[in-house]
Amino acid sequence: MVCWPSSDGEETAVLIDTHCHLDASEFDADREQVLQAARAAGVERIVIPAVELSNFEQVRQLAHRNPGCVYALGIHPMYVDRARDEDLIHLRSWLQSCIDDPLLVAVGEIGLDFFVQGLDRPRQLRFYDAQLRLAREFDLPVLLHVRRSQDIVLKHLRLIRPQGGIAHAFNGSEQQAQAFVDLGFALGIGGAMTFERARQIRRLTVKMPETALVLETDAPDIPPAWLSRSRNSPAELVQIAEEFAKLRGLTAEQVARLTTGNALRVLPRLAECQPD
Repeated sequence: MVCWPSSDGEETAVLIDTHCHLDASEFDADREQVLQAARAAGVERIVIPAVELSNFEQVRQLAHRNPGCVYALGIHPMYVDRARDEDLIHLRSWLQSCIDDPLLVAVGEIGLDFFVQGLDRPRQLRFYDAQLRLAREFDLPVLLHVRRSQDIVLKHLRLIRPQGGIAHAFNGSEQQAQAFVDLGFALGIGGAMTFERARQIRRLTVKMPETALVLETDAPDIPPAWLSRSRNSPAELVQIAEEFAKLRGLTAEQVARLTTGNALRVLPRLAECQPD
């Protein structure tokens, strides 16, 4: 199912922002208005990933307070240096207590970041492996951070074999992209694709199979070209989708149906709860 009934009873394609840090402090002053703008623009689902233990409750509450929002729980690779070892035990407890919550859709944001200097790589790897194993234990997909780390991320996916998920903000080679797809993952495409100089991402947007791609904003980060350095928001997904449509020679309606269908496939719990 890739569309939902609208207010007049007609079925309409919708957009899903598969990665938005709605809990970020950048939204503290106007979070409700940001959500209203997104829904008015046609963004009917927003996936809010956690980044560390301290914001697990916040993302859960945001999802439950705001129709159309769902959440993921995990420890981001850029936060593992300040995480405690026992945070992995707490993550397992959270997953166990929330597994029957239909708004919990994934383990995330997890992965590896080999771009930021000074991060503890062995510690990243240990947390990444442990969280992949938790995802497999609870039969949940994963939201992956893969910055400059695609091959190592793939190596551990092949070893542990979680059910699939999304390689968020993907910016690797075509060969790496296909390797993720072969393992049951979709590739997250967002604001970076809207820059003409982002030739590799734009090439992948055109060349990868239609079934391999989902849309995301990563708001408040990775603003699209028209925002320059301004705060990104989930409402921008509509124009991101329009740029996607131009690159692939599709209509906006086709892109909505295509990317929504892909999101529902790789995050199966999304299909269990329709927008209100």
